[in-house]
Amino acid sequence: MADEKVLITLNEIEDKTKQALVSHGAAPWVATEVAKAVRQAEAEGNLICGLFYLDSYCVQLTTGRVNGTVEPVVSQPKGSAIQVDAKLGFAQAAFSRGFDKAVEIAKLNGTASLAISHSHTCTSMGYFTEQIAKAGLIGIGMTNAPACVSPPGASKAVLGTNPISMAVPAKNGGVAFKFDQSTSAIAIGKIRIAAAAGEKIPYGWAVDKNGEPTDDPVAGLEGSLVSAGGYKGYGFGLMAEILAAAVTGSNSSVNAPALKAAEGDAHDLGQFYFLIDPTVYSGDVFWERLASLEQSVNSQPQARLPGAKQNKLTEVLISKALWDSVLKNIK
Repeated sequence: MADEKVLITLNEIEDKTKQALVSHGAAPWVATEVAKAVRQAEAEGNLICGLFYLDSYCVQLTTGRVNGTVEPVVSQPKGSAIQVDAKLGFAQAAFSRGFDKAVEIAKLNGTASLAISHSHTCTSMGYFTEQIAKAGLIGIGMTNAPACVSPPGASKAVLGTNPISMAVPAKNGGVAFKFDQSTSAIAIGKIRIAAAAGEKIPYGWAVDKNGEPTDDPVAGLEGSLVSAGGYKGYGFGLMAEILAAAVTGSNSSVNAPALKAAEGDAHDLGQFYFLIDPTVYSGDVFWERLASLEQSVNSQPQARLPGAKQNKLTEVLISKALWDSVLKNIK
């Protein structure tokens, strides 16, 4: 039987998420930042990064895998470089503490970088780069994750899904477009969902433990994912690994622990962002070029810029079983 659905408002999703996190020991301000990210993920249909993670957040607050009360430490190692030590707390909270300073420096100097070190998984990168774009700046971000992607031609995982995201501001405010994508052929969560449902996966998503292409999600999970676009995606995955792990001093993919396990080491992951004033080099020519690009795309009926013209939802359909688990996490 198909999973029963219930219609839930985004306000209620955000409110109940915050209540659940506070119930398990998160400071109210930290819970607020995480709840906002969960709300946006559900609004965008990004189910893997929304309520799907809430139960593990709550469990890991209890077991100490994530620190829900720590105050992130913001520093400025050099002129345009902002760093936030998340202190093994939530990435959303750490980003919120460093965001205003990074925006200020980018607007002052034309560019800035923001490094988040030693954090819990950030889930959706687009949530963060969109905030940068709404502040009037181009935002480029990336992170890494536990190893599940092997190099082209190999079968041993060395990289995570290592997503990258970019968001571009609109001239009159808001976001012109954004994308948020893994550098693997697919997000590993979709293979896990297929395995749980007993469904096949397309060839080109994963290889088995012998390095052979497979349509069996279980064999793919026992083997590894492959990079999107072969060597091209592999290169972007390496870029994300260097910036998110090496530059921030956080865990590399091969050392990152399982994200949703109840117990174990803290995630200790990093995220890295570039913030760019879009007009610092070309002035208003930037807006002219952006408008030209938008016109070229929008003039074709079936084409669109990613993340543009999103519906403004106030409520969404949620799995009843998932929603029940949310309510059970509120003490």
